[in-house]
Amino acid sequence: MYTDKVVKFFGSKTAVAKALGITQVAVTHWGLLVPEGRAARLERITDGALIYEPQLYDDHSKKRKEDLIHENQQGSDSTENHSRN
Repeated sequence: MYTDKVVKFFGSKTAVAKALGITQVAVTHWGLLVPEGRAARLERITDGALIYEPQLYDDHSKKRKEDLIHENQQGSDSTENHSRN
């Protein structure tokens, strides 16, 4: 569940926070995706108007892992190149 979609649905981060019983600051710290547990709760409290999609979180997690592996490989390549000079 995308954060911007949730904020648009409720009208503001403050309204999202109120619906979940959390602070607006907590909502502000969300990234691209609503935290998974909050997404499931939002689906329940909106009677399905907002939909929690587990696959979205699986895909996002997989992409992040791939990105980290790629970053680590780049870092080790530059270290190797540096030590050769």
